[in-house]
Amino acid sequence: MLIDLESIEAQHIHPILTQTVIPRPVAWVLSQNPGDDYNLAPYSFFTVVTGKPPILMVSVGKKPSDGSFKDTRVNIEARKQFVVHIGSRSQAQAMTESSRHLDHGQSELDRLDMKLVQEEGWPMP
Repeated sequence: MLIDLESIEAQHIHPILTQTVIPRPVAWVLSQNPGDDYNLAPYSFFTVVTGKPPILMVSVGKKPSDGSFKDTRVNIEARKQFVVHIGSRSQAQAMTESSRHLDHGQSELDRLDMKLVQEEGWPMP
């Protein structure tokens, strides 16, 4: 099948690509906002690049509202640290809810009433 992606509106291309390359995990990326709260967002375009050195790739697009960088990218560039979760089936609804566009500095964790677990090497307020 030949799909002419040039003739398809951008919002319709994403589901075509993600449904073509399956099964695949969705990265649920946790990054720290400039304050002491956290950003949590799912990313469909996520994969392993190499094993040695271990490199992951998360493709973080721009905000559809104004074309600015998403908080995930801003936070990772500023702090050089993030966590990738692979959500379980029981977390599917929360993952979907965490994809909503919130104002910068608003935490999906607070909105979803989710708690953090302390991991070695990860700063928590």
